[in-house]
Amino acid sequence: MTETIMPYDAANYLQDEEDIAAYLAAAAEDGSPAVMTLALGAIARARSMTQLARDTGITREGLYKALSAGGNPSFATVTKVAGALGFPLIFQMPPSRPAKLSRLRKPSAYLRDGRQLVRPAHYQTHTG
Repeated sequence: MTETIMPYDAANYLQDEEDIAAYLAAAAEDGSPAVMTLALGAIARARSMTQLARDTGITREGLYKALSAGGNPSFATVTKVAGALGFPLIFQMPPSRPAKLSRLRKPSAYLRDGRQLVRPAHYQTHTG
């Protein structure tokens, strides 16, 4: 008797929004752009690649290619796809690292006409 092995496709197991969110979170924890791309592709296949093509303005063929194992999508494509799937990219500081309120560039203490500049209360100088 011959045993047949079918390729695994995560899209077949993403049944609801909770599954999709957990799958995408696990892919994000990996930190690899390739893993994120594959995860977005699986989510797109689980929902509807045709609808995603309409929502993003990217052809189905282009989406399949960009979100495949050999794909190398642009950042613009990734943001369009993620947003259309309901997962917009949001950047935030990790909880273990507080945001610095200091400015990268210290403004001049005087305006061009010689008047002294008053710094806003939230401006802090950062040393070291």
